Parts: sequence; C-alpha cells; structure tokens
Amino acid sequence: MKVAGCTAIVTGGNRGIGEAFVHGLIRAGAEKVYVGSRTLEAAAHLESQYPGQAIAVELDVTNESQVQAAAQKCGDTSVVINNAGVHQDATLIGAPDLNAARTEMEVNYFGVLSMCRHFAPVLATNSGGAIVNVLSVAGIVAVPAMGGYSPSKFASRALTTKLRAELADQNTQVSSLIVGSVDTRMAAQVQGRKESPDTIAKAGIKAIEKNIPEMDTDAFAINVRAAIARDPAHVERQMAAMLKAETLSTGR
Repeated sequence: MKVAGCTAIVTGGNRGIGEAFVHGLIRAGAEKVYVGSRTLEAAAHLESQYPGQAIAVELDVTNESQVQAAAQKCGDTSVVINNAGVHQDATLIGAPDLNAARTEMEVNYFGVLSMCRHFAPVLATNSGGAIVNVLSVAGIVAVPAMGGYSPSKFASRALTTKLRAELADQNTQVSSLIVGSVDTRMAAQVQGRKESPDTIAKAGIKAIEKNIPEMDTDAFAINVRAAIARDPAHVERQMAAMLKAETLSTGR
C-alpha cells in the first residue's frame, strides 16, 4: 500500500508520537489526516499548520459512541494509526486499587479493539487499507515497574496478530510497532538516550508501504528483542531489578 494519496486517522494525534505521525503522513503525500484528540482545541495547531489536510476529530478511544461517530464521519479513511495510549505509573500489587490497571487496559487494549471493529468496515470499502498499532517493548518483555501498561501491550500485540488473520480476506494490512525509548511526555522520567517521535512515525510509514507485520522501530527495541533471544532469564532479572531502581534509564 502507498501512503501517497491516502486518508488516515491517528488516535492521540495531537502530541508526541501521534503528532509525529500526522506530520510524517502529510509529508509522505497523504491527502488528508484526521487527528483524533480528546478535545478539538488540542489539535487546532495542526489544523492551522495544514489547512484542509489535518482535520481534528473529537475522539476518546474508550468512548465507543465517539469511536462509532468517528467511523461514520471519516468514511474515506484507508489508514488507521492506533497510537493513543496511557501509562498510569502504578504497580499491580502496590496500587491502592484496580483503577490504574483497568484504565491502561481500557485505553491500550479495548480502545484499539474498538477502533479496529468500527473502522474495519470503512477500510473494506476503501480497498482494504491498513491498520498500524503502536505498541511497546513492554509488549514483548514483561516490565514489573510498568504495572498494567505492560500486560495491556502484550494483549494488544496478540490482538494485532488475531486481526491480521480476521481481516486478511478483506485485504487489510495489520502491523504492530514495537517502540523502545522515545522522547515523549510519557517517558519524561526516563534517563538516557531517547529517540525522536519522528523516528517512530517513519518506521510506521515504512511498515505500511512494505506490509511489515511487526517492526522494531528503534535501536532500543532491537536490542531488547536480541537480549530476550540470547538470555530471557537474564532479561527478566533486569526487569525485576527496575522495581527497586531510584531512576529509570535506557542504559545509553
């Protein structure tokens, strides 16, 4: 599939990796990008920068009525970027209740599922199109310090594989991006080298155009996958040690 001439929707498109996708898609020749955002005001700067090309859409992925309304409004969509995500910074046992873990699962898993369910018929009418789910290295290695975030990304990775099979007959590509350490608000407390969100967007566009099922987007993600292959028990011990670390670091 070619990005040039497509119409895309990006959830959480008003900042961070989502905003980088908006810029990257338009630079790659996308005709139109719907910028999913909880408030229209939060995406106004992109509408101003790309008049007629970037269009703000009120979209909270945990609100199914908003997802359904977006699918009806954005009926010309051929690329869906499921980028919206949340990290509550709470451990599973140490948290006072299940609220943080439930929120992470609602946004990072059920939000992705809801978008895919409502937009799958839209993509079918537009020659199949493509879905890209923005995941994390926390979806290929369990990170105890990341509480419910890591399990939600594991679930979304499995979801991506299942959707690829379910949507194959309608010619819809389904890809997952395994993202390492990125310079976003979510990773503000992490020390060490962090990739630009633009790097992730470029990888996502490559995944679309090359029909890559799963792609490690940066050096950190590649290194983590390699470490798991070499010595998974050692990686597990490293992840457990992060629970007692005073600061989180990429180690670079």
